[in-house]
Amino acid sequence: MKYFLIAGEASGDLHAAHLMKALREADPEASFRYYGGDCMQAVGGTLLAHYRDLAYMGFVQVALHLRTILRGMSRCRQAIAAWRPDAVILVDYPGFNLKMARFVKQQDLCPVFYYISPKIWAWKEHRIGDIRRTVDRLFSILPFEVDFFERKHHYPISYVGNPTVDEVAAYVARHGQPRPDGRTIALLPGSRRQEITDNLSRMLEAVKPLCTGPQAGAGWQICIAAAPAIPRSFYSRMLQRAALPEGCVELVEGDTYRLLSHATAALVTSGTATLETALLGVPQVVCYYMRCGWLVSRIRPYFLKVPFISLVNLIAGREVVAELVADGMTADNARRHLLDILPGTPGREAMLRGYADMAARLGEPGAPARAAAEMVARLNERKQQG
Repeated sequence: MKYFLIAGEASGDLHAAHLMKALREADPEASFRYYGGDCMQAVGGTLLAHYRDLAYMGFVQVALHLRTILRGMSRCRQAIAAWRPDAVILVDYPGFNLKMARFVKQQDLCPVFYYISPKIWAWKEHRIGDIRRTVDRLFSILPFEVDFFERKHHYPISYVGNPTVDEVAAYVARHGQPRPDGRTIALLPGSRRQEITDNLSRMLEAVKPLCTGPQAGAGWQICIAAAPAIPRSFYSRMLQRAALPEGCVELVEGDTYRLLSHATAALVTSGTATLETALLGVPQVVCYYMRCGWLVSRIRPYFLKVPFISLVNLIAGREVVAELVADGMTADNARRHLLDILPGTPGREAMLRGYADMAARLGEPGAPARAAAEMVARLNERKQQG
């Protein structure tokens, strides 16, 4: 069967790639066309557009690149209509993907599956109407979403487990259990230029005393996880401005799991990375700076419908990791919370216990295989029914 997939960022590209592999296992005749990235391209099929050319966040960035985004949407519609796939599979990225779902339904082309559902439980809850009208089956990777969709909105979904559990488990099987070296602090500042700009500068300021102050004698190594679609020169300019001692900071490209497996602690921009960091057992501080942060902090209760922003806390149902959001994300705050989770501190042990609780709620590996099996079964059933 023919599958058209759309993933709009680095984490979606990775999850979609694993789903494609699982679809090939369930359907040996599977063929793929997609909007995605390098991970999906490595699996095979035809890459029609790279997510880096369409992934813009924030009102200003979207407005500045609106023509590019609209052109991408138009070409995507044309590609789906011309190829006539057996299914369109959407991976997160709701601003783009829900419009594609609407088009597919209006044209009555094929079933629409949503893998990694839009986070409407956090904001834009009104999108449940669009999902109900345009998505044939939603595949959830977060256990608390079942209550939200099924109990609150009476919209049945499939919880298949979390693919990050699979990815971490596969890494550990290949490389062994994480072994913190006692000297590495990992910085994971995000995957988009704007969030990296906003967060990395503050992260570097937070850890600077570990390289230049009284604690520098401990030999701390600061390692930055570089996003795959961001050039090295972008980070180099930020490091020059930070003026940390030569040799204190290392840029790690394309190997975030290896970095985390040796890290003692981490500063992490909110997103899938917080979950990866937790599953690899690295105590962390969640950081998400926003411009006009003082205003965001004051209006946050009015538009954000959940008490936390990190997946770790949302899955655990309580505060396991500290969250520094908007104007709360300062270098001083990040440094203070980081020192609270270094080896030998009560905060570190409490966080690791919280991680264990969170992992139990997520369940066992196998999310892509479970999702793929159900997708193929639904499509086969549809064909049998004519």
